[in-house]
Amino acid sequence: MFSAILTFLLAACAFTGATFAHFTGGPVALSALLAFLVPAVFVAVIFASRRRQHGVISLMGKLSSLTMGYLNFGFLAALLCWPAAWGVRALGIDWSNATVAWTLMGLAGAVATFGVINGRLVHLTRYTIPLPNLPPTWQGREVAVLSDIHVGIIRGPAFVQHLVDRLRTLDPAAVFIPGDMFDGPEIDIAAAVAPWRELTASIPTYFVTGNHDEFRDPAAYLAALRKVGVHIMHHATVNLRGLQIVGLPDAASDDPQTFRQTLAATGFDRTVPSILLAHRPAHMAIAAEAGISLQLSGHTHAGQFPVWTWIVNRIYGRFAYGLNRVGPLHIVTSSGAGSGGPPLRVGTRSEIVVLRLEDAGPLPTTTAAARAA
Repeated sequence: MFSAILTFLLAACAFTGATFAHFTGGPVALSALLAFLVPAVFVAVIFASRRRQHGVISLMGKLSSLTMGYLNFGFLAALLCWPAAWGVRALGIDWSNATVAWTLMGLAGAVATFGVINGRLVHLTRYTIPLPNLPPTWQGREVAVLSDIHVGIIRGPAFVQHLVDRLRTLDPAAVFIPGDMFDGPEIDIAAAVAPWRELTASIPTYFVTGNHDEFRDPAAYLAALRKVGVHIMHHATVNLRGLQIVGLPDAASDDPQTFRQTLAATGFDRTVPSILLAHRPAHMAIAAEAGISLQLSGHTHAGQFPVWTWIVNRIYGRFAYGLNRVGPLHIVTSSGAGSGGPPLRVGTRSEIVVLRLEDAGPLPTTTAAARAA
């Protein structure tokens, strides 16, 4: 998968540079090479940042990531250059190829700039979730979901502090973090997690690792989070005042059989309402059959911006974002609070999800739940 994505990025950037040079009269080969080098530097910085922490690496990471975001929209503009040039000629409009290219590239730059601004805003998304057999103490209470923070080169402790301040204002009954707290680069872990201590002193907070947290041995991440009071939910079940919290690390989602076995091994009680933290919105039919009431996931970022929104929707379908159901199981997939790769969002938004819990009445029978899944 990684090699396929890298090949696409290199080819798309080279095509963008070559097209722009062709339409404006510049050196095609040189422009294609320069555009090709941008994703190459971006990938090189990713690997370097996972081995050491350095100011130059951080700066190069921010610049190359931002440039990749602009090139994404430059690629879309390059695709449009060809039919647009044909169209203006067919309509008799006196535009040169250079005018077409500069106009489309200018629009692409404006959209990307909007994406940078939009990507820095964290919105609130609210859903009401009916859960079977919900204890009276939970009825009408709100919990918060905060996925895909991606603390690393782009997002730092200040961003975490901002999120913690927002959560303290919301004052939910619990906070759930279904993965990708960290982005993968070498960082000051203690500084990155320090703001959570202000929240966990009064609000129970639960975390499972995502794929980015597992790029390396997550032991240092988990130890730091435990020190600031975050509950690590790896292959675990916790009863929180009559509501079960079940957690699986992302590695448990590698295949359906592993997911089924690790979920069963948590020992949760299917007669008690349960919330499953699982980073990827995958294997929902298994969770429904097992008796999980609500699954909280992230990972997709809702695609962040075109063309990745299309790719994510092709992979995850209706579970790419939002509130969905599989039989009796509710699934909430958050677009995340942070961003992966370029810090842009166009057509999506960063979010904190707030869930209002309501009682759904008696628990469905085992056979009916399995048949609906």
